[in-house]
Amino acid sequence: MPSTTRNASLRKPSRPIAAAFVAAVLLLPLRNALAEQAAATALTVSMMTPAQRNWPETVPASGWLKPWQEAIIASETSGLRITDVLVDVGSVVTKGQTLVRLSQESVLADLRKQEAAIETAKANLSKAKANADRARQLRPSGALSDEKIVEYLADEQTATASLASEQAALDSEKIKLAQTTITAVDDGIITSRSADLGAVVSAGTELFRMVRQQRIEWQAEVSARYLSRISEGLNVKISGADDHDIEGRVRLVGPSVSTDTSRAIVYVTLPADVRPRSGLYVTGNIELQTSPALTVPETAIVFRDGISYVFTAGEGQRVQRVRVETGRRNNGEVEIVSGIDRSSKVVTSGGAFLSDNDLVKIAEKN
Repeated sequence: MPSTTRNASLRKPSRPIAAAFVAAVLLLPLRNALAEQAAATALTVSMMTPAQRNWPETVPASGWLKPWQEAIIASETSGLRITDVLVDVGSVVTKGQTLVRLSQESVLADLRKQEAAIETAKANLSKAKANADRARQLRPSGALSDEKIVEYLADEQTATASLASEQAALDSEKIKLAQTTITAVDDGIITSRSADLGAVVSAGTELFRMVRQQRIEWQAEVSARYLSRISEGLNVKISGADDHDIEGRVRLVGPSVSTDTSRAIVYVTLPADVRPRSGLYVTGNIELQTSPALTVPETAIVFRDGISYVFTAGEGQRVQRVRVETGRRNNGEVEIVSGIDRSSKVVTSGGAFLSDNDLVKIAEKN
C-alpha cells in the first residue's frame, strides 16, 4: 500500500504539465495566425538615410515688385489743346515715339510774327550800320559833330542787339512749336494716362507715366541684423506669383533702417526677360555663403500639433517617432537641424499614417 500511494503521488504533478503542453500546442497556430495577420496589415514604407548637401545660407525677405525707374511725361508748354492721343495704358513705346500732339495754330502764328520782326530788325541794323560807317569816314574831316558820330555808333550797337534779341525770340517760338509734339523720353511701357483729347494743358501737367525699359525690381525688406552679411551681387530667389521661382541679384542695399520695423530695403534686379506685374507683394530668399546641410525629402516630415516629426527604423521592423527641427528647403528637400544624425534610417513616405512603435514592412529597392 505505501508503495502504491507513493507512485500515485508521483504521477499527479504530470497532469498540469501535460495540460500546459497541450494548451501551448493548441495556441501555437493561433499565435502564428495573429502574427501573420499583423504582418499582413503592416504598412509598407520606403526608408533612406539622410543626405549630406552643400546649401547656401539664406535670408528670408518679403516686399513689393516695383518699377526700376518711373518716367513722368508732362507738357512743357501751356495754353494749348490736345488734338491727338496716340498711346494708352499698357502700350510699349520707344524713345522719341510721338505720344500726344497739341494744337499748333497759335504757335505757328507767333512764329510767323517773329520771323517778320527779325526782318524788321535786319533792316534797322542795315540802316544803322550805314550811318555808322559814314560817321567813321567823316570823323577826320570834322563835317559831323562828335555828338552825332556817337549817336550813329550807338544806333548801330542798338540795332545789332535788337536783331540778336529777335533771333532768340524766334528760337523760343521754334522750341514751343517742337513742344506741341510730346514724345517718349525712353523705351518703356505706359502705366498711367492722364491725357484726354480736347483738354487744354498747362506747363508741368502730367500726361503719362511709364516704366523705363520695362524693368521691374524687387524691393525686399530684411531684418537689420542681416545687413552686414548682404552685399551687391548676391543671388536671390523670389517666389513668383505663378509658382515659378525668379532668379535675381542684389543691386543695392538701402542706406537706412526703418525706426518702426527695424528693417531695411534691399533692391534686387530681375533678369531683363522677366517682366512680372508691378505692385505684387512676394517673398523670397537672399543667398549668403554655402554650408553643409543634412537633408531628407519633404515627404518624410510629419506635422502634428505644429511640431515636425520623422519616423525612424527601430527594433523588429518597428518605427519610432522622433521630433526634429527643420531649417532650409531646396528642390523638395528639407534640412534637419537636430533630432537625427546621418546614420538614421528615415521613413520617406507614408509617415502620416504611422504611429509610434508601429510594425512596418520595408519596401525593397529596385
